[in-house]
This record gives sequence, C-alpha cells and structure tokens, in this order.
Amino acid sequence: MQVQLAAYSEYLQVERQVSAHTLSAYRSDLAKVLDFAQQQGLASWRDLQVLQLRELVAELHKGGLTGRSIARLLSAVRGLYAYLVREGICQHDPAAGIRPPKGPRKLPKVLDVDRAQQLLDSPVADDFSACRDHAILELLYSSGLRLSELVGLNIADIDLQQGLVVVLGKGNKQRMLPVGSKAVAAIQHWLTVRGQTKTDNQALFIGVRGRRMSPQLVRERVRQAGARDLGQHLHPHMLRHSFASHILESSHDLRAVQELLGHADISTTQIYTHLDFQHLAQVYDQAHPRARRKPTE
Repeated sequence: MQVQLAAYSEYLQVERQVSAHTLSAYRSDLAKVLDFAQQQGLASWRDLQVLQLRELVAELHKGGLTGRSIARLLSAVRGLYAYLVREGICQHDPAAGIRPPKGPRKLPKVLDVDRAQQLLDSPVADDFSACRDHAILELLYSSGLRLSELVGLNIADIDLQQGLVVVLGKGNKQRMLPVGSKAVAAIQHWLTVRGQTKTDNQALFIGVRGRRMSPQLVRERVRQAGARDLGQHLHPHMLRHSFASHILESSHDLRAVQELLGHADISTTQIYTHLDFQHLAQVYDQAHPRARRKPTE
C-alpha cells in the first residue's frame, strides 16, 4: 500500500504537476488513511470499504477535524482511487457517495476601503525592506494575487508601462491581470532600490541577500505592516479577499471577479456575494427608519 501511495504521489508531482502545497496536503491526508487501514489490518487498497472509510471520517470529525479538512481528505482519497482504478489495481472507490460533515461557513475577513487606504497611504521609509514591502502590499491589493503567485513573480512578468502582470496560478494556469497606478509607482520605486543590490536572481521580490522571498517571509512582513499601521492582524490572503470584495461591491460583476481571482468554479467566488450582501444589510439597517433591528437581532 505504501509503494502504491508513493507511486501516486510521484504521478501527482510529475504528470499532474500539482503545486507543492497541494502535494503536501494530499500526502498528509492519505497518510492518515493509510495509518487507519493498517490499524484495521488491511493488506491492500482493494480491502478498504465504504463503511470503514465512514468510520474514519467519524473519528476525525469527533477529534476536531473541520468539515473542510475532511472534504479535502475525501478528495485526496477519490484522486488516489481514480489512479488505482486506471492502473488496474482496484475496481471501486470507497469515498464515492461519502459527504463531509457540514460546518459553519466562515466569511473571509476583509479590510474596508478606508482601512485599506490607511494601510497603503501610511508613511514609507526610504530603505530596501520598506520600499519592497510597500510594493508587495500595493500589488497584493491592486491585483488580488495569491501568496504563491506573488513570490513566484519574476521581473519579466510585469509590464509597468502597460500596467499588466502575468501570474502562474493553480494548475499552472497563466492569467494576465491589471496593475493599478499606485502599485505601478510603488513597484517602479522598488525596482530602483532593488537595482542597487548585486544579484543575478530574476525574482521580482528578493530579500536583503538577493534571494527570492519565501512565502513565510512575505507573511511575516505583511503581519508586521498590519500591526504597525492598522493595529490588527493582517495576512496576504486578507488583501486578496479585500480586493475581490471591493471590486464586486462596485461592479456587481461576479464573472469578472472570478476571472481576476483565477477561480476555476464560480461557486468559489460566490462567497464574496455574501460579503456584499452583508455590507448592504448593514447599510439598510442603519439607514432605514423602519428597518433598524434590535441589538439582539
């Protein structure tokens, strides 16, 4: 079973070319399934049945694993068995028909427009790290990039004259995005500062030693900016959420937001309609003299 799991992992990495993050998540999930199967005394993936997998799901949920995490695990199992069936190793999928437990749907946290302006209009020191970090914040909010897309950018990927950036998203899919004038100006200034560093690295954003910035470093720098300029927790994805929410609030064009974010399924984008309605409901409650709700409501 371990050998077949390793072969599937190699298939995901080499043939499917999934991201390192997705590969790591699937390996972790399938390791849980393998441990459970071995505890049950199963000798082959052919022996894992629906009732046993349901038992594992119940155990994990009881242990505190969220419905979203269980859904990802079941997706990993379905992918594994699709591979095993194609290879002639199995003839069934024990995850077929199993639905993860539903949990409360959490709306993404966003900055309102004023808070986003406060963050980006805060004074910027004229040094290497400050100029770079300001350009990162501007680009994250301007174009709604994922963290992985941001750290993967090279200088050649951005056209400042046209105000465009080409990013490599999930599934190695490229998309072209507009870059706002404020972000263009911040990146132009950063590139001037960056040019004073001796490095052959083509990454758009580098550290003081000339190496491509890691996701961990970007998260930490964004966190520091949030604490310093807003007095609150801030992470890169919150800027992506804010970008999407503010665009949808102004345009009401869900399909355009889907394209900008690089979502394969529009249902993923629809969560921002809940944010938009939440905002409208708050305005309604505050403005309509006969619609104001009691505090308990």
